[in-house]
Amino acid sequence: MLTDRCRHFACLFFVGVLSLAILHGKEVHGEESLPWPDRNGPQFNGSASAKDAANLPIKWSETENVAWKIPLEDQGHSTPVIGEGRIWLTAATPDGTKQFVYAIDEESGEILIHKLLFENADPEPLGNNINTYASPSCVLEEGAAYVHFGSYGTAKLNSTSGDVIWTRRDIEGRHFRGPGSSPVLFKNSLILTFDCIDRQFLVSLDKETGETLWLTERTTDYDDLDENGLPKREGDLRKAYSTPGLIEVGDRVHLVSAGSRAAFGYDAETGEEIWTITHDDYNAAARPSFFQGNAIINTGSRNANLLCVRLDGTTQGNVDDSHVLWDRPRGNSRLATPLLHDGLIYMVTDNGVAICIDAETGEEVWTDRVGGTFVASPIIANGNIYFCNEEGETIVIKAGREFEILSRNTLDEGMRASPAIANGAIFLRTFGHLYKIKRSDESPSK
Repeated sequence: MLTDRCRHFACLFFVGVLSLAILHGKEVHGEESLPWPDRNGPQFNGSASAKDAANLPIKWSETENVAWKIPLEDQGHSTPVIGEGRIWLTAATPDGTKQFVYAIDEESGEILIHKLLFENADPEPLGNNINTYASPSCVLEEGAAYVHFGSYGTAKLNSTSGDVIWTRRDIEGRHFRGPGSSPVLFKNSLILTFDCIDRQFLVSLDKETGETLWLTERTTDYDDLDENGLPKREGDLRKAYSTPGLIEVGDRVHLVSAGSRAAFGYDAETGEEIWTITHDDYNAAARPSFFQGNAIINTGSRNANLLCVRLDGTTQGNVDDSHVLWDRPRGNSRLATPLLHDGLIYMVTDNGVAICIDAETGEEVWTDRVGGTFVASPIIANGNIYFCNEEGETIVIKAGREFEILSRNTLDEGMRASPAIANGAIFLRTFGHLYKIKRSDESPSK
């Protein structure tokens, strides 16, 4: 467990550490020939390419800069992913008995594919009013779309025809409050995360066949067992929703994954556990990000810590007392993934407080209330940051050390899915519609 003494020592030691000749990691990116192939974009960090961000609007409404708006059936909070001229997302009936995948023409908004993938006779109740049975996002590569609904099923589809290439429905776990972790592509594999209340593990599938390559159980000590070796109660204490990040460290690629009560670094090739750091929180949802080869990890739950963990050849075993460069113990986002850009971390709390901190020191640069309730993760394009809330408002701020709101843009419905960017347009999934926001030739606004 992290101690105050350890945190104090780590902060003092940080500047000296950076001056050492340490081999820092290189981030692993998605298929950058596709504009938004992953829930966090082509670089897994919420950043759009210069080409796709060109001429992007910062102002819109129901009547301004909307290229098209289409209704979506059923429910889902999966973020749109975009490639080969198509937008992919998932949906499910409110009771979880049917789960669907959509493919939508990026230019026209025409629904090209609306396919029923899985039927479930007796889905586990969600137990909350935030999640849905279609919250994990798809992931794309050229020629293929990978669709994931947690333990309810995973599928690979031909991204042109929509034909199903393979499915897996035998990977079991009790999600309790529904699935949330999205799949990750790495070389020849599709990596899935299952932080359920009965089991916590990661599994790598051969992306061509769907067969299991490796499965690694979490080694977390939850300290919650009774005299019979069973958890004292079911619930959130073992549950998490985070999607892993990938980073090269020396000659290995670390799969950095935040779970309940601990975060881990695994060898992405083999699933071998390389390192772990313990914490007091649960329900981790934010994806790890990276700065100067180090991992920025949000621990989740009401008191979410934000940690910077040094990654190098010495990061092995338990690193609680050795590799924490800084620890921000409170005032952090809980659900939305922090955005890292030009040495600054931007985040927004559930209740609408925007925060900027220095990624090198963990010190606060500014904080300001923007208002609203936030689950969606922020993204950045052209130096502008987009925050989308449950009230249907997108607040656009200027990236930098001074807080500056550029615009507030309101739609008729709220958002829990994160925005996506492709070819000069922003794609927003609200509770019942998908919007393409694109600057019109007639619009006087930017």
